[in-house]
Amino acid sequence: MEYIIAKYNYWMYVILMMVGFYAMIVKKNLVKKLLGLNIFQWAIIFFYISTAVKSGGATVPILHSALDTANINLYLNPLPHVLMLTAIVVGVSTTGVALALVILIYRKFQTLDEDEILDKLRELSGK
Repeated sequence: MEYIIAKYNYWMYVILMMVGFYAMIVKKNLVKKLLGLNIFQWAIIFFYISTAVKSGGATVPILHSALDTANINLYLNPLPHVLMLTAIVVGVSTTGVALALVILIYRKFQTLDEDEILDKLRELSGK
């Protein structure tokens, strides 16, 4: 039981992911779906950043000589942080494109409700 409580940060990531997943699946408004996607994405980014944290870690390996391998357990891995910076840039770009598409959908259908948009598309296709 103590082990489960000690990993509370993982529970927070799971809760954030489920909130985002719920918003993407259940909500009918396209902007709310997009916000759910962003919440889900940020939960994953937080998870990966937290995996780089090491108990007792003090520094990154770049600050020390490559020959100093005596205390290799003190080094932190900077790779997850670098990869998540890339994920943040891609996420912001994706969100911008998605918002532009939402604006175009609103201009065409005068609504952001998914069911109303699907009904109007069915009417246009004649089914």
